[in-house]
Amino acid sequence: MRTFLQFVGSLVLSLALATPALAQLPPRPGAIPALPVPPLLAPPDTSFTVYSALAKAKKQYPSISIARPAAPKTIRQHRDVAYCTLGPRTLRAEVCQPARKRRGGYPAVLLVHGGGWRSGHRSQHLPLAQQLAARGYVCVLPEYRLSTEARYPAAVHDLKAALRWLRASAKTYNIDTARVAVWGFSAGGQLAALVGTTGGDAQFEDRACYPTHSSRVQAIVDVDGTLAFIHPESGEGDDSKGPSAATLWLGAPKAEKPDLWQQPAALNHVSAGTPPTLFINSAVARMHAGRDDMTRQLAAFGIYYEVHTLPDTPHTFPLFNPWFQPTLDYTAAFLAKVFGQ
Repeated sequence: MRTFLQFVGSLVLSLALATPALAQLPPRPGAIPALPVPPLLAPPDTSFTVYSALAKAKKQYPSISIARPAAPKTIRQHRDVAYCTLGPRTLRAEVCQPARKRRGGYPAVLLVHGGGWRSGHRSQHLPLAQQLAARGYVCVLPEYRLSTEARYPAAVHDLKAALRWLRASAKTYNIDTARVAVWGFSAGGQLAALVGTTGGDAQFEDRACYPTHSSRVQAIVDVDGTLAFIHPESGEGDDSKGPSAATLWLGAPKAEKPDLWQQPAALNHVSAGTPPTLFINSAVARMHAGRDDMTRQLAAFGIYYEVHTLPDTPHTFPLFNPWFQPTLDYTAAFLAKVFGQ
């Protein structure tokens, strides 16, 4: 029975890369067209969870534990809030905000989960969102369409829609729309950096939701997310043992469509308009491919940035003690500096 299920899973995955169909969203002039895919390419991929990451990391770091600090009593939480509807599909988010109202509102942070653009869940960074909310930030944890459902650039469109929704909902959640940051881990870090460096770039926008609002951010926090897919430091696109996570997301191998693989690299979009950026990294160098090149570009434009590398850490460090607290502290200190908190 297991062999049969494995065969079915492999067949579905093969069809996901090969079967042409209508795209989910109609193309807009000037936008990057989404690759043609059926509504559901494959069953949801639940392979990346906090528990699976813990089991893997414990082999090398046996004393680590899942970071689960108590939720502060000074915050309010809103679950399963709809932020954008695309036909039959409704995208949802969690919101954590300071309970006390403040004149002028609080800065906001959009937190993007990782999972190889294919797995993961927004709840994985709920502890971080709760702690940041207690420090004076409205934190939004959005879901976004993964590669089992829609390929690149759907995830980018979704996150930009979440930023527009965030601004449209400023009165409801007491948000200062002039101070918005995007934070992301792993694939979420790559997406955060891309979203942050392409503010106002029409080719990355699909204004299906809240089109009159801006998706620009005023700060980027990239936690171990790649900055470049075609780069000497990058390990993305190794299909020697089957389609890689990036290949499944982009819909074609790197050698076949190198131009496509260059598009989602934040390194290729740095400009004088790029906001201040924080890099928090593990000891796994390939996970932040292109970072040093990007910091050189930021420096050339006179843009403030910080780099913090936690020694002897696995890629999944922000999910676990003892590294959760320094991740929180670096993030909070950077945002306080940029936003004047």
